[in-house]
Amino acid sequence: MAKFLKGNELNAELEKLFESAQGNIILISPYIKLHDRYKSTLLTKLDRDDLEITVLFGKNEDDMSRSMKQEDFDFFKQFPNIEILFEKRLHAKYYANETKAILSSMNLYGFSQNNNIETGILMEKTLRGTFTGENNLENDSWEYFETVLQQAELLFEKKPVYEKKNILSSKKYIKSEIETDKLSDFFNNKSYNKIFKKNTQKKESKTTDNIKNEIGYCIRTGKEIAFNIEKPMEYEAFKMWNKYKDPDFPEKYCHFSGELSNGKTSVNKPILNENWKKAKEKFNL
Repeated sequence: MAKFLKGNELNAELEKLFESAQGNIILISPYIKLHDRYKSTLLTKLDRDDLEITVLFGKNEDDMSRSMKQEDFDFFKQFPNIEILFEKRLHAKYYANETKAILSSMNLYGFSQNNNIETGILMEKTLRGTFTGENNLENDSWEYFETVLQQAELLFEKKPVYEKKNILSSKKYIKSEIETDKLSDFFNNKSYNKIFKKNTQKKESKTTDNIKNEIGYCIRTGKEIAFNIEKPMEYEAFKMWNKYKDPDFPEKYCHFSGELSNGKTSVNKPILNENWKKAKEKFNL
């Protein structure tokens, strides 16, 4: 059975699709920024380890955060049985569960849902459709998008772990484990570049370019890195720091000399006072 959808009817049917899902939810949209109403509906499935959620987004290969924000990734990754994939060529929008699907012009994006003129086709499997062929459209669309998913790049996968007591007993859900995670590193790196981004005049930028190959030291590990007072940590150390983001947290080493600082350096103050004059002279700070 196929039904034409528009406006609020499209939004309502998409919400019903989430609500009625029992075995799987498939979300295919180039751009994803979840509306609060959809977040609320999906959260009712948070304890369903037997419900598999598949998310495919696309576009913006050079900066995936323009297609899906970290807050949406953080929302999705809390579900116990989920995979997130990326396809740079994606333009189609398709949403499905085990019995119905919506092929639509609408991105899974709050602005689109609230402001754009959007339409969709609802396809639903019925017993009658099995005999009349009305289910063929839904089957054909699913087979196509299944191929698209198989060819997409897997960025995040979290799967449930079960305990089986004996042959006759049912399996017991224990926990979920992350098996693949490329998105956390991507978003952490974005945070690193954002937090330590220089906000200087052109002249200061040229100075930074001149000293970027000079040696400095990570203020947490003491390892040699490029000298840059805006980025005084190696990446792995930054990921640890980024959990709490305290710019005044006492660190161990001086970014300029590499000597022990005994807690007198920090992200806000990466160079020891006694070395500041030498650093200013050497790097024209």
